[in-house]
Amino acid sequence: MAAISIKDLLLRTEVGFNPHELGKKQDLLLNILIQYDLQGEQKSDTPDEALNYRDICKQIITLVENRQFNLLEKVADEVADLILNIPRVEEVSVEVDKPHALRFAKSVSFSLTKNKSEL
Repeated sequence: MAAISIKDLLLRTEVGFNPHELGKKQDLLLNILIQYDLQGEQKSDTPDEALNYRDICKQIITLVENRQFNLLEKVADEVADLILNIPRVEEVSVEVDKPHALRFAKSVSFSLTKNKSEL
């Protein structure tokens, strides 16, 4: 088992349900830990055998930036399900951070961990 971390992926989307949030894109920071099975790429040094984290990021960006969400929980759940649908992935942890969500706090975040058995 191996892990890839995607740190501080900055995205903009409509998120929230309060009147002042509706119709406005806001920043979200995603931190993602992907647990997956190696297929020998660590020995062969062959890029085609590796899990393509660039493609995964592109899929996450498309999913999040082209949607509207009420809750951070929904963002995290949908991103986790997207990643878990990759055959080699066994488990994923997703943290969604909403900067400036509270006046006296740097941010608010929600985290979840899911594995294949939860699909």
